[in-house]
Amino acid sequence: MLRVIDTETCGLQGGVVEVASVDIVDGQITNPMSDLVRPDRPISHQAMAIHNITEQMVADKPWIEEVVPRYQGSAYYVAHNASFDRRMLPEINGDWICTVKLARRLWPGMKYSNMGLYKSLKLHVNTPPELHHHRALFDCYITAALLLRIMDDSGWSAEEMVDITGRPALVTTLTFGKYRGRAISDIAQQDPGYLRWMLNNIKTLTPELRLTLNHHLTQIAQS
Repeated sequence: MLRVIDTETCGLQGGVVEVASVDIVDGQITNPMSDLVRPDRPISHQAMAIHNITEQMVADKPWIEEVVPRYQGSAYYVAHNASFDRRMLPEINGDWICTVKLARRLWPGMKYSNMGLYKSLKLHVNTPPELHHHRALFDCYITAALLLRIMDDSGWSAEEMVDITGRPALVTTLTFGKYRGRAISDIAQQDPGYLRWMLNNIKTLTPELRLTLNHHLTQIAQS
């Protein structure tokens, strides 16, 4: 079982106002759960404009520490930008899988929001009719559909996806040099020799950029 989990918050610094999850069992999306949560700080106007969760909606709800035990029990937790949701939640026992990192590895050069990928890949899932994008349960369904497509296209096991999540992420755009601002996937197709030169001559490349260059050069060699 893979448990897809999502949070909505008071802002980028924290304060959970909603948590939700769905499970993926034998390729099917099951067991939807969601809870509104009383936050430990005021909800920012910017956040409220995104998820439409108001102070009144959560004023009498339980704290996150009271809610999160019912989300425990899975060996694997999946989130889109998992480092954020993992940081927002109390400690959850299980390995984490990040669909952003998986998508960057599998499909270089795309827009990586969960809804952006959902539309680009022409995915379809039946979402709860009363909810909308940026409510936690709705976003769980979108991320679950994305994860199923990732697994179909890649053949990765849960353990392999955990391993990829733990590695440095692929970089999409070159930020220096003669191709500054260009997508690295495009440079790899048009001038792979430049990427090889970077690997051999620039000793200060970040681990993420070095991984990205090797990734694209390997793909070219195999094509």
